[in-house]
This record gives sequence, structure tokens and C-alpha cells, in this order.
Amino acid sequence: MQTIEQLFPEAIPSGSDQSCGGQSLPANHRRYRYFTAKYRVERALGFGLLVPAMPLIALCWCVVKITSRGPGIYRQTRVGHEGKTFQVLKLRTMRVDAEANGPQWSSKGDSRITRLGRVLRKLHLDELPQLVNVVKGEMVLVGPRPERPEFVALLSEVIPGYERRLIVKPGITGMAQINLPPDTDLRSVERKQILDLYHIDNANFWLDKRMVLLTAFRVLSISNDRLTRLMGLDRKELVQHLPADSADSTSTPLSTLMAETAAKQPPRKASLPAEQEDEAGDFHAGWDADEEPWDDETHDSWEGMSLSENSPR
Repeated sequence: MQTIEQLFPEAIPSGSDQSCGGQSLPANHRRYRYFTAKYRVERALGFGLLVPAMPLIALCWCVVKITSRGPGIYRQTRVGHEGKTFQVLKLRTMRVDAEANGPQWSSKGDSRITRLGRVLRKLHLDELPQLVNVVKGEMVLVGPRPERPEFVALLSEVIPGYERRLIVKPGITGMAQINLPPDTDLRSVERKQILDLYHIDNANFWLDKRMVLLTAFRVLSISNDRLTRLMGLDRKELVQHLPADSADSTSTPLSTLMAETAAKQPPRKASLPAEQEDEAGDFHAGWDADEEPWDDETHDSWEGMSLSENSPR
């Protein structure tokens, strides 16, 4: 089985650091020209999809507003291409207080997800507002899922090469999302990392087109495994050496990672002014978890809070 370095030998130029800032796909990478064209084509395609999707987005927004407290669409800060942050948009599928106790990964059957939210997620309609991010050039249709800044910093410390996924623009769907279930622990993130880097190193028009079509077909609730096999997109063999459930596997929950990281942080030497403290408290209170309680998710594992709560998603 190939290692990450073997799958992606040209990702980090020799002698360069691996920090978030300034990372981009090297011009000598064999897929450089494809990704350059891909950004232009998928941005135009995103606009073409957004126009007919606007009435459906508006309808879903109204139903979300009517059926649960809070706004219909929320935003949250995510890390994108070259480590740059942006505000990702999604239809709200969780209660507005879903992360009152701090960031957390969701679990199957998460009680924080609203009844309507489960329907929106199952049909993947909650992802439609991200077409705005595609039109703005912040995302593409197919690529690694964007993550929160605090999680990128955390996972970069424990997963070798994690930041390599930032050398291309993030996507609404991707190889990792269509092959693997939602993240639940460190092992699940490691498995998805391998598939993300595999896609970057092997991306082509026909491969990306099939992933877009597969995601569209999911609206019909067709089995994910059936679709991936039928369309030749099953890549689970790439992560067989990292079994999700194994007696000797390392499976560290997010809460444990965050606790260990917090313990390493030096004590704060000075507090913020009262107004900034309130603003920071509102910011963190806005985080939520976004996870897929089904077996064919393309969503993130954590979800953010609403626009009215000043949440940065």
C-alpha cells in the first residue's frame, strides 16, 4: 500500500516549509495545468447551477425559519486554498445552541439535528448555498472539504502532511466524502486525508465529472456504495491499511485532542477589554457541529452557528 508521500511526492517542494501560509500546487506537479483550468470551468459551472438553485434555496430557507428558532442560513470561517480563510454558507440543520458546550464531532443520530435538518442532509440540500462560495472563487465543486482554522491547526500537529490538502481549493464534494463515513475520531481523518491527496494527484475531467454526478444522484437516495461501485469511484482499498475499527488502531476522539492541546497552551497573561471579551464569547458560542448521521454523507463532521449569532461559518 502506498504511503502519503508516495501518492503525493510533488506536493511540497524540496526545502519549503509546510505551514499553511503560501502553500499552492507546485507548477511542476503533473496536474497543475488541469487544476488551473478546473478553477475557471467550475466557477462558471457553479454560476450556471446557482441560478436555477436559487428558488429551491429560498424555499428551504423559509421552511427552516418556520420550523425552528434561528436564521435559515448560517456561515462559518473555514480554511481554504493556501491557508486563506473564508466564510462558508449552508442551510442550518441544527439547533442554534448545538455547540453551547464547545466544538465537538457529531455522532450518528445526533439529537441536535432538527427534524427538517435530517431531511435536508439526507437530500444534501443544505449544501446548495455553497454554490455562492464556488461563484466567488473560494471553493470548487470537487475537492477536499474545508475545515475550521482551529481544527486545521490541531490536526496538522498530529497528522503528517495534513496541510498538503490546502494546496488546492476546497470542494463541495470529494473523493473522501463519497467513499468514507463522517469523521468521528483521528483515524477517520487520517483515512480521508489519504483519499484527498489521492484525488489531487490523479484529478482529471472524467473523474471529477463522475463525482459531481454521483453527488447529484444522491438526491434520489440511491445507495452510496452502489453508486460508487457503479461509477468506478470506489477507492476504499487505498485505506485498507488503516482500518476504521481495529484492536491495534489509534482512534483518538476530538475531545481528547482538544484537551491535550489546551493543556500545552501557556496561561493567558492579560485579559481582553470587556467589549472584546463579549465579542469573543459570542464568536465561540456560535460554533456548531456538522456531521452526517447516514451512511452516505458528503457533509462535514462539525457544523457552525447562525448569521444572527455572529457565527463565522
